[in-house]
Amino acid sequence: MIVYSVRCGNGHVFDEWFSNSTDYDVKASAGEVHCPDCGDSHISKAIMAPSIGKSSPAAPPPNCPVGGCGGGACSFANDF
Repeated sequence: MIVYSVRCGNGHVFDEWFSNSTDYDVKASAGEVHCPDCGDSHISKAIMAPSIGKSSPAAPPPNCPVGGCGGGACSFANDF
């Protein structure tokens, strides 16, 4: 299943679920999708923001190569 934001000929934007992109093409061209606000069947895809998943947490930095960072003044800290 895929959800598209679609816009009717009167400018109303709404979300509609389709089995795939071909399903959208078939239903939109046949006038089978209707705006819930005004009933218009002349629809087109609206601009959508991409859905981006969360990234994995960063790996912890490796152990300090000089054996410790006394008082936070480690010269290697900016390398990690």
